[in-house]
Amino acid sequence: MSPSSNRLSPTGNRHHGVSLARSVAYRILRRVESAGALAVDLLQGGEVAALREVDRALVTELVMGVLRWQGDLDFEIERLSGKALRTLDPEVVVILRLGLYQICFLEKIPVSAAVNESVELVKQARKRSAAGFVNAVLRKAEPVVPRPAPRPGPDPESRTRASSPAASASLLDRACRATPARLLERWSIHFGPEAARALALASVSVPPTVLRVTGGLASLDGIERELAAEGIAVRRARYAPHALLVESGRVQASRAWQQGRVVIQDEASQLVAILLRVEPGERVLDLAAAPGIKSAQLAAALGRGEGGVPGSRVGGSVLVACDVSARRLADLNRLLPRQVPPDVRCSVVRLDATQSLPFRRCFDRVLLDAPCSGTGTLARNPEIKWRLRPDDIARLAENQAQMLRQALEVLKPHGRLVYATCSLEGEENERVVECVLKEVQGVRALGREPLRREAPEIADLIDADGYFRTRPDLHRTDGFFAAVLETSDE
Repeated sequence: MSPSSNRLSPTGNRHHGVSLARSVAYRILRRVESAGALAVDLLQGGEVAALREVDRALVTELVMGVLRWQGDLDFEIERLSGKALRTLDPEVVVILRLGLYQICFLEKIPVSAAVNESVELVKQARKRSAAGFVNAVLRKAEPVVPRPAPRPGPDPESRTRASSPAASASLLDRACRATPARLLERWSIHFGPEAARALALASVSVPPTVLRVTGGLASLDGIERELAAEGIAVRRARYAPHALLVESGRVQASRAWQQGRVVIQDEASQLVAILLRVEPGERVLDLAAAPGIKSAQLAAALGRGEGGVPGSRVGGSVLVACDVSARRLADLNRLLPRQVPPDVRCSVVRLDATQSLPFRRCFDRVLLDAPCSGTGTLARNPEIKWRLRPDDIARLAENQAQMLRQALEVLKPHGRLVYATCSLEGEENERVVECVLKEVQGVRALGREPLRREAPEIADLIDADGYFRTRPDLHRTDGFFAAVLETSDE
C-alpha cells in the first residue's frame, strides 16, 4: 500500500482519546524495539486481526513506515528538538517517530490530527510531562515532497509529485539517512555509490505483493479471472512462471487465498526453488525450511511437476523439511500439510544444520536457503538494518559454510544443491560457496551457460560466474543470491 493511500483513516475507533490504530501501532513499535520482536509477526497477531480493515491498513502503514524511515525520523527529531535522541525517554522517541511519519509521509492525514493524537498518546504512555515537548517538535515538521512510491512502479500521482529534481534529490538524501552508515558504505564499496543510494531508496519503498499460484500454469488464467471478479487487480510477473503481482485489492479476503490456491511469496524467492529443478519421484531435503513457503513449492513440484522438469518416475516422492527453531517449525507444521499433495511423503525434522546430519547420502535435491543478514529484504523487514552488528556477517558466513558442508554430505552422486540467501553481502554469498568448493571434492558449481539454457527466461539474472542474483533497485524483487551445485560420480 502506498503511504498516500486514500484508504488510510485519520481517526478510526478510539481508545482513551487516541485512535485504536495508533495505539496498536505504538505498542507494536515498542515491542519491536524493546523485545526484539519482528514487526511482520506482530502485524499478523490477534490484536491486529481484531481491528476493522481500515484500521489494520493504518496500523501496517504506520509500523512499517516508521521502521523503514527510522534513521531519517531520528535525524529530524534531533534537528527539530535540539536534543540528542539518547536523552529522551524511549516511549517519547517512538511517539515522535509516529507523529513525524504521519506529517512527513501520509498526506491524507491532517497535520493537526497527527500532532493532537501524538500528544494524547504521550499522556496515555504515562509521559504527560513530555506532552508540550512533543507538541512543539511536531508543529515544526514539514511534509516530504515527493512521497516515496511503492514498487513495482510509481502511480501517476506519484510521478507528478516526483517531477521536481530538487524534491527527488531530497527524498534520496532522506532515504540514505534512513540507512545505517556502515551498511551504506558496504554497498558503496561493493556496488558503487549510485547503486548504494538506489538500494537505500528501494529499502524504504513499499514492496509489491506477489502471489504464487499453487495449482500451476493450468490454473493461472482462472485465478486471474477469479481475483478480478472479486475486485483484485493482478498482472503476470516478469520472471517466475506462477507469479502474479497484485496491483490493487485485498488478497487475504479472496476465496483463492482462503482456500490456499494462492500464497504470498516474492518472485525472487519463487525462482530460487525453481532452480532446484525438482522432478516427481525424487527425495528432496529443505534444510532451513521454516516458515515453509519454499517447502510447499517443492512439494507441489514433487507431486505434479509444477515448476520442475517432467520426469518418467512416478511415486516415491519424499520431502524432508528441517529447521533449528521449534517455534518456527510449529508454524511450518500448521501451514505446510495443506499444501503437500497426497502422493508426496513429507517429514518435518528439528535439527541444527551446522552439525552432522542424521541422514544417509540419499537426497536427489537439497535446498539450503541459509539463515542470513537479510539485507535483500529490508523493505519487508526494516528492523533488520538497525539490529545488524559489524561482526554479524562474519559469524553468519561461518555458519553458512558449515551448513553447506553438511548439506553436501547427504547429496547423492549426480544430485543438485541450491545454496541461497536473501542477502546482498558477498561474504555470505559467493565467498561461502567458493570457500567450501575448495575443500570438497566431486562438487562443481554450474556456470552461466548451462543455467541460461535450462531457464532462458531468467538469463539476465545469472551473472558471468553462474550465480543467480536479484536486487530490489534493479529487478523490483527482494534481493536474493543462489548458486547451483552438482555432485559427480562417487
